[in-house]
Amino acid sequence: MLYSPFMYRLMRVLPVSAGSAIGAWLGGMVGPRRMAVRSERARRNLALLRPDLSEGDAAALLHQRWRNVGRFAAELPSMGRLLAGGHLSIEDHDAYRTIVDGPGAIIFVSLHIGHWDVIAAHLKTQMDRPSIGVQQPPENPRHAKMLEKARAAYATDALPPGEGAARRILRHLAKEDRALAYMLLDERRDRQVTFPTFGRPLGPQGNVSIALRMAKASGARIMPLYLVRTGSTHFTLKWHQPFDPADMDQAAIFAALDHFLGDAALAHLDQWLGLQDIDLTDPGHAPALARM
Repeated sequence: MLYSPFMYRLMRVLPVSAGSAIGAWLGGMVGPRRMAVRSERARRNLALLRPDLSEGDAAALLHQRWRNVGRFAAELPSMGRLLAGGHLSIEDHDAYRTIVDGPGAIIFVSLHIGHWDVIAAHLKTQMDRPSIGVQQPPENPRHAKMLEKARAAYATDALPPGEGAARRILRHLAKEDRALAYMLLDERRDRQVTFPTFGRPLGPQGNVSIALRMAKASGARIMPLYLVRTGSTHFTLKWHQPFDPADMDQAAIFAALDHFLGDAALAHLDQWLGLQDIDLTDPGHAPALARM
């Protein structure tokens, strides 16, 4: 419903807060029924990741997560207004700008938390760096068309995932001074999400493996970050110091990424899209969260 041409035009003219509120209402009311399989999968995964939650608290968290999904879709046509209207704050802003405005190529990596497209738009429009990224279009052609239209201002350099994209990004990192690449590491592949590991005995796969290999080959640092919704249309960008392949091997960087972004997903399960895509009931995928 939120990806229809009428809703797209409506969200463009409404105040951002009003459009987001409509998206939240529709997401909470319609999402669980229209996507019943994903809703049930999210419920099962939540029970494994947060067995401490009561039935009522778990239901409230899942409802809030669907509201965030609705807000995400409703806010896409208003990305320029989100960035220009004081909706985004950056944790330890001065230190962050010192890093991102400094020398050297950086691979920014994140998860589908809060509003991941705000990060993409921020990196594209508020950084003085030549950018490139990876973006997996939805399977639904109508949704893909609406997303392409909404993302036209900030996702012009996004590539579909795969080894072809990896080769092009590697050339970009090697060729461009102060190159920027952006990747989401919790993509769904073969009906599973393998990152974060949540203690599962898994090594680097998919996008995280590609990011590690590109960093090693190009010398680019890897900087993890994610965006948390702190209010209806307000967000805080949280980040970690970049990991340098000159100082750390791939195994150490993978473990550090898994720790930082895994903790982020666990802390914000009500905003993590991957809760509906991962399947922790599969053999070999039961979480082991002793450190949490």
